[in-house]
Amino acid sequence: MQRTYLAFQHNAKLHALQTVVTAIRSVATLEEANKGLFKQAKEDDHVVVTEQTIFHPQGGGQPSDVGVMKSSDGASFDVSMVRMSAVNDGEVLHFGRFTNTSSIFKPGDPITQTIDSEKRILYSRYHTAGHVLGAAVRHLLEKEIANFDELKASHFPDSAACEFQGLIEGKWKDAIQARVDEYVSKDMPVEIDWWDENDFKANGLERLIPDRRAMGMTDEEKFRVVNIVGAEVYPCGGTHVDTTELCGKTNVKKISRSKGTSRVSYVLP
Repeated sequence: MQRTYLAFQHNAKLHALQTVVTAIRSVATLEEANKGLFKQAKEDDHVVVTEQTIFHPQGGGQPSDVGVMKSSDGASFDVSMVRMSAVNDGEVLHFGRFTNTSSIFKPGDPITQTIDSEKRILYSRYHTAGHVLGAAVRHLLEKEIANFDELKASHFPDSAACEFQGLIEGKWKDAIQARVDEYVSKDMPVEIDWWDENDFKANGLERLIPDRRAMGMTDEEKFRVVNIVGAEVYPCGGTHVDTTELCGKTNVKKISRSKGTSRVSYVLP
């Protein structure tokens, strides 16, 4: 099975793309592991696989893009969830429903993908804002908090937060907010780059080197990184805005602590 080319990782400004259908299956015929990726799917819904995609699959803390795929003969497929296959490495599954079940795609059909641009921009703002928050907390507290480290993040609009190892007291909230405000107002460029292990080492960032084998990557492939120039670099497959100012006002909501970890939540206007 051929891996799906992730066009959005190379040009996140593509909101429409022409590509070709490689496979189509009803949800009822999916492997159980793939059925579990979108529990809201009905048995008569379908999954479409294409050579390339501009749809960001849910993952890395970022929600799935939604949108539509259309063929020249009028078939239309509403995409409601996108996930990486749990069975075939690198294959992107577009879950959804055909507008007319008597008119569906066939493998080899050329189609046009169109994403919901408003949601993509919102998710990109939240993702960049999460990186800004992570950088702000690291720069403020990595020498102040015992065993500090960044753990994981959610960039979903209704539950956006960054999690850290170590206990961050509530007294730090105003200082974190001030640092976030500083990074946003500086309008720092957000650049996409591709690194190998030596690039991480050359930048003193060995701690960030991803597990190539776990990601199913070959020795020749490079890791995608997002560089908030002047703040922090993160390995990241998600979509972002071009500068920190485009995040808008990033409000630190609260700091919660549990079992040696801290969670700093945030919200955008």
